[in-house]
Amino acid sequence: METVLSSKGQIVIPQKIRKCHGWRTGMRFTLTEEGDSLIMKPITGRSTLVVEEVFGCAGYTGPRISLEEMEAAILEEAAKQAAS
Repeated sequence: METVLSSKGQIVIPQKIRKCHGWRTGMRFTLTEEGDSLIMKPITGRSTLVVEEVFGCAGYTGPRISLEEMEAAILEEAAKQAAS
C-alpha cells in the first residue's frame, strides 16, 4: 500500500488501515524514528479497545449475532470435533 507526502508534510493514511485500527479524525499519535523508518502509535487514555472500534477488521458482513448465539455455535463445533 502506498501513500504520498504532501507539500505541507502530511501523509494520508488509507481508509482501510484507519478503519481497521479504529483511528478517527483528530486522534493524536507519537512518532518514533527507527533507522530510516517511523513508528506511529496512537495516544489513548485507554489500554483496551471496544469491539465496535475494530469490528471492520473481522471482515464479517452478515447480521449481528448475540454472544449467546456465538457461544452455542462454538459448543456445537467443539462437540462435532470431539465426535470425529
